[in-house]
Amino acid sequence: MQACDKKVWGRLRLAVVAGLAGFAGFAVCSATAMATPAKAAAAKVASKPVAKPVVQPSPDVLLRHMLSGQAQETLASLVMRFNEEQKGRVRVIMQNAGALDDAERQRLPAMALLEPDDSVQFFQGKPKFRPLHQVMASTGQKLEARQFFPLVADAVDDGAGHIQALPLGLSLPVLMWNKNVLRNAGLDSEDSPQSWFDLQVRAGKLYDEGIACPLTSSRFSWVHLENVSIQHGEPLLVRDKGRTLRARLNSMVDIKHLALLSSWYKARYFQYFGPGSEADHRFLSGECAMITGESALYQEARRAGIAVGMSPIPFYDDMYGANREKILPGGMGLWALAGRTVNEYRGVSQFVSFMMRPEVQDEWLRGTGFLPMTPTALRTLESLDAPASLVSLAARRLGQASPAKLRTKHNADNAGLSRLRSIISEEVDDVWANRKPAKEALDVAMRRASGAP
Repeated sequence: MQACDKKVWGRLRLAVVAGLAGFAGFAVCSATAMATPAKAAAAKVASKPVAKPVVQPSPDVLLRHMLSGQAQETLASLVMRFNEEQKGRVRVIMQNAGALDDAERQRLPAMALLEPDDSVQFFQGKPKFRPLHQVMASTGQKLEARQFFPLVADAVDDGAGHIQALPLGLSLPVLMWNKNVLRNAGLDSEDSPQSWFDLQVRAGKLYDEGIACPLTSSRFSWVHLENVSIQHGEPLLVRDKGRTLRARLNSMVDIKHLALLSSWYKARYFQYFGPGSEADHRFLSGECAMITGESALYQEARRAGIAVGMSPIPFYDDMYGANREKILPGGMGLWALAGRTVNEYRGVSQFVSFMMRPEVQDEWLRGTGFLPMTPTALRTLESLDAPASLVSLAARRLGQASPAKLRTKHNADNAGLSRLRSIISEEVDDVWANRKPAKEALDVAMRRASGAP
């Protein structure tokens, strides 16, 4: 202010008339001087460091499974590649259900690769799922039946064509045998039993040669009731007089077949170890000479050093209209659990899109032996050292429409087919224990399944 004062009063002494101008000069200098602290304050504020935006941590998406061996290694390799591509935006973490305690199983993941029949082993209960087509739609992506083989889509849709799970782990029902065991018993290891009675003859000869377990089975209801019914033209669902759909796995062929297996069980031609995949390791260990079950088991059997023979499951060639190749695939799907966060579902959607890529499907099939989901992936199966009977059967059947227009399906409530199979398992146990004949057991199972007393 002192420098400005001298300038102003000097101007007043030189020209009184210009006094007003001099006063204006005084005002300008005063304003300039007053502006100086304001600029300094603004500069001081500007010099403060700007706060960085808070970076949200990438969501971890748990993927629970129960794979082992090469299949688990293949999944781990693909998950690692997916995570690298995501660059921290999302991370899939694998979780083997077999390594978890009961409390850990109850904490639900975002997705699980499983056959819903095994839900109790995975979750200590039966949680609800969220249909996968809804998860994909919530992130602006489509998952439609037309993207898959018709028979593959039918295995995981809701009956109305909506895809509920990604069909990553499907198989066809087959008969497999240990060629070395058959040769040592003096049997033709290349011969494929056509009928169930042909298989009975083979099982009897193996037993006579000292084989304690000639035949066993995994996924009992799927193989021996659902697929046997379909082979012989029997519907899996029927409408009662009130037009309500009811399960029907107690037809003549179902009763005939279960009665036959019961006679084999008593004669020790057939050993039963449980309704799921409990019998698989009995075959892989060499304990059992033959098994009916999932076609993907051949990969594990070969890695175990077993020379494997394979054919479609037998049929009753004395029944009119029977077709051995009319069969339904089944097995594991990638299911999304209900009640997860938006970010988790976004991660699930991205992982599903990744697994749908042709090159990823190629690697998945090579490492697991599961069925191809799409026509493009069928070429991979054809290029593998897979049994010719499996390749030709898959090529002929997967592109055809389902032979079961109506059937009980797995559903988001984790009831439906899982509940039906659980009831059948309980009633079939009474057959093995000789507490009920085959007809009574199946009739009771269907009444229970329909909610009738």
